[in-house]
Amino acid sequence: MKRFSAELLGRQLTAIFTAWGMPADHVDQTVRAMLYADLSGIDSHGISMMALYQQHRKAGKLVMAPKIDVVQDGPVTALIDGGGGLGHAPGTMAMNRAIEKCMQLGLAAVGVRNSNHFGAAGYYAKLAADRGVIGMATTSGWKESIVPTFGAKPMFPTNPIAFAVPAGHNRPFVLDMATSTAAIGKFTLARRHGRKVPKDWALAPGGKPSTDPQVGLDHRLLTPLGGTREMGSHKGYGLAAMVEILSTVLTGGSYSPTRRQRYGDAAPFNVGHFFMTIHPAAFRPKVEFAADMDHLIDALYGTPRADRRQPVLVAGDPEETARREGTKRGIPLPDDLVALLTDIAGDCRAENLLKPASRRRKA
Repeated sequence: MKRFSAELLGRQLTAIFTAWGMPADHVDQTVRAMLYADLSGIDSHGISMMALYQQHRKAGKLVMAPKIDVVQDGPVTALIDGGGGLGHAPGTMAMNRAIEKCMQLGLAAVGVRNSNHFGAAGYYAKLAADRGVIGMATTSGWKESIVPTFGAKPMFPTNPIAFAVPAGHNRPFVLDMATSTAAIGKFTLARRHGRKVPKDWALAPGGKPSTDPQVGLDHRLLTPLGGTREMGSHKGYGLAAMVEILSTVLTGGSYSPTRRQRYGDAAPFNVGHFFMTIHPAAFRPKVEFAADMDHLIDALYGTPRADRRQPVLVAGDPEETARREGTKRGIPLPDDLVALLTDIAGDCRAENLLKPASRRRKA
């Protein structure tokens, strides 16, 4: 592992995306969302995605200079077409639009279609909480991964959901979770570090559990949140379906298991996102809401500990701890990911900024 400042990594990503032909405003929004993931310790949704972005770009599945259009725009709703590009820019646009609408009318919902991977869902929900409103974000995916309870074939992507709420003296409550037992990026990281995965994360062909991360990556037979029926996998299955309905059926995105059958192999991924915002002041005085959120959060922190060495955490605490660490010491990247970024930069003739420190000083 080597550590790099977020500023340096941001410049490296900017150089690559610019060389790929992405417009400057899209580059800024994309880099911000990706660095949020890495600084928050959600490294499966940040810079490590560059390999897949490169693959999709070369396969013609990504438009690097997409035309993002507002297809419908009402008082409390909107629908945005992402133009076939990465999801960070249309996702940011959609959440900001939802925030502005709910500031005026108390509630808002904005959908996005014809998009792609947008990073960590929590980034978008937190955009709302940082501006004093409740935010929710969901997204579908380009490839199915979750096997329904009692099933033997994946029928949903990992379909994450994020929910963020502002408080008073406490930081926002930020829940960000996949509806699979584990996000697919966790398998990539386990493989990269030579680790096994827990047995209830994925199945091998035939339905038996597997601890080999490569099996999870090759076959994408991930269990719904809960792992097994006895542990509540039917609840994760239901949540994955709910996210799919909001993100694709409502917006006009593609349902990945039937995309090829319905539209052919050349069809775009057409990933869908959904964003919802609620203004607390539409229900009660904002100061009272913030005080009660603080009361709830403080009570959770005061929960008697099962293990005196392990305090009770509130959603978003691990990410906040990682953010402080990453800001102070830099973002850790494994050597093979540094090499990958170097190769990608060389491939598109972007400047390589991740050189050893001694060589950077001489440059």
